Amino acid sequence: MATVLLPLPARDFDPTESGVPWKLLCERGHRVVFATPDGKPAQADPRMLDGSGLGLLKPFLAADKNGRAAHTAMAASAAFTTPLRYEQISANDFDGLLLPGGHAPGMRSYLESMTLQNLVATMFTAGKPVAAICHGVVLAARSKAANGRSVLHGRRTTALLQRQEMLAWNLTRAWLGDYYRTYPQTVQAEVIEALASPDDFISGPLPLRRDTPGNLAPGFALRDGNYLSARWPGDAHRFAESFCALLATPH
Repeated sequence: MATVLLPLPARDFDPTESGVPWKLLCERGHRVVFATPDGKPAQADPRMLDGSGLGLLKPFLAADKNGRAAHTAMAASAAFTTPLRYEQISANDFDGLLLPGGHAPGMRSYLESMTLQNLVATMFTAGKPVAAICHGVVLAARSKAANGRSVLHGRRTTALLQRQEMLAWNLTRAWLGDYYRTYPQTVQAEVIEALASPDDFISGPLPLRRDTPGNLAPGFALRDGNYLSARWPGDAHRFAESFCALLATPH
């Protein structure tokens, strides 16, 4: 079985995009190791857990019961409560890397970490499985190979769609401000800049519903060699299944 690294920021990560893959990885017998900037347990974005401030949009924007249950189990696990510090991470210790997302301000320390960007580049160079979802794809896009280009240059990927990001922002900005805009540039726009061609960004089917453990059909995950990507919490179960399949593939 594989040992998978799941790095998180100190706060504001998405509970579904981390909890759902963690749950399935553990059920399949894989070992998951967490890492945070300071070696203390990370805190999920509270609004994604309780829906506070989302009003009537809560059922559409906050974590659903599957995401909340997976996060609760993950947060109570021994591995989650005893994470490594970013500086303690060595790519040689891991067989795979999982990069979850999140959009609230606390994500910036994770997305801008040179330690994590260097780790991502090392994992890509070694041909080890790397899976990124939502804003996690931004971290991959910012990671540079030896030639100075993004590790995603020449690969196909998906990520949080611009229309998803802008819709959530426009629906909530009157009272939540830029809560849904991590950066002025959208995720999709930044990721496309890192690619060899805009055509390498794959939007996938319309993200109208969330997938579930018993119905993966609404979800979307895109594989390119040892790299896997997905768009939002609604893809989390298909993303998790696809990552388990990737880990089981000989490399």
